[in-house]
Amino acid sequence: MINIKEKIEQFDFFIPATELADKLGVKIYLVGGFVRDIYLRRIKNEMDFLIVGDGLSFAKEFAGILGIKDVTTYKNFGTAHFVYRNYSLEFVGARKESYNKNSRNPKVTSGTLDEDLDRRDFTINTLAVSLNKDDFGTLIDKFNGIEDIHNKLIRTPLDPVKTFDDDPLRIMRAVRFAAQLEFSIDPTVLSAAKSMAERLNIISRERITDEFLKIMLSDKPSIGLKLMYENDIMKIIFPEIHDMGGVEQRKEYHHKDVFYHTCMVVDNVASVSDNQWLRFAALVHDIAKPPTKKFIEGIGWTFHGHEELGARMMPAIFERMKLPLSKIEYVQKLIRLHLRPIALVDEQVTDSAIRRLIVSAGEDLDDLITLCRADITSKNIYKVNRYLENYEIVMRKVHDVKDRDKLRAFQSPVRGDEIMKVCNIHPSKVVGQIKNAIEEAILDGKIANNYEEAYEYFLKIKDNFLVTK
Repeated sequence: MINIKEKIEQFDFFIPATELADKLGVKIYLVGGFVRDIYLRRIKNEMDFLIVGDGLSFAKEFAGILGIKDVTTYKNFGTAHFVYRNYSLEFVGARKESYNKNSRNPKVTSGTLDEDLDRRDFTINTLAVSLNKDDFGTLIDKFNGIEDIHNKLIRTPLDPVKTFDDDPLRIMRAVRFAAQLEFSIDPTVLSAAKSMAERLNIISRERITDEFLKIMLSDKPSIGLKLMYENDIMKIIFPEIHDMGGVEQRKEYHHKDVFYHTCMVVDNVASVSDNQWLRFAALVHDIAKPPTKKFIEGIGWTFHGHEELGARMMPAIFERMKLPLSKIEYVQKLIRLHLRPIALVDEQVTDSAIRRLIVSAGEDLDDLITLCRADITSKNIYKVNRYLENYEIVMRKVHDVKDRDKLRAFQSPVRGDEIMKVCNIHPSKVVGQIKNAIEEAILDGKIANNYEEAYEYFLKIKDNFLVTK
């Protein structure tokens, strides 16, 4: 059993906070996530302090006592923040809130400890520990948050419909906590989230995406993905992913449910990589299967071109979801290439085909192979092992070609300035066309990847590009 008083006594800078509260005649509590995580035995460096009184004034005076000059205040929200000993400390005055139906921005007024705890999102976040002199270390657990932590349950302190109606972003937060902590969501809370999902439309896309990406970074993202899909949340925030669900059958043919398959792929990637954008690529690698799905008699279901269409869908999705545009090319590359490696298993495959994969994937080749391995979700162990061995075969071929060709930073050995000098031309498309022709010859195995053969080939072909009209 955790002794909360012993835990917080380890932080000696709480002593001057206690003394200052006594001097000012205010109540101070350590609240929220830091307290919750003590009981979850998780390390956290963000502390929230609740002052029943003027939180901004308390924070400024406390910072002065600790020798901190850089204090950030947010008067509109009544909060102050500073960093001390690598701990992020935030202070707020106790408050109560009332909401307008069409906005998540509340009207805030001063309140009591009880009123402040009432307004919080989930019971596991309503825990408070007194830092006051007369009851230092006393736990306030008004809504049985400790019991919910023990039961691994997400509940709201008040009516969940009102909780989500007031602040719809809490729907995403419920899913995020369930995914991060691997907790279940109380059925009444889940029912309310489903019924209130459309209220998410009043929330800024940036805040929704922030919660979504946190879900994707959890140890098992499928927990959150399935909760959103099965409760109509995904339909609102990421409809293209929602549309991947469903299995169709015709005659003896059926295809795997693309959504649930994708959940398995994302979890497979998450088990070996913390790369947020590799996980995102896993989520969207089959995103264009629904619009490319076609049934062909005698063959069954096909999804021709889904890798190319999926890549083309990314710019619009990134823009709508306010995702960083700098990551588009990486995600597009993995979507476009995710079918390529398995096609290179055949013994007759040429070095040229291997070279093209190396050049196309570039520095992201390892990530591509990680995605391809994760894409094997069959329940047939023999089949899984066979596919994994196929990828090992491909990678052996890749390393063999790399060792022979040294193509890690592939480009024409004959550079542009030399082409312009020999051909007596200025910078133009022709220079690029000649370089590209040399690179294609190397990729096709016509010449080796060295300067001598490349220069000789250049002299041989240059006149084809210099024909005057």
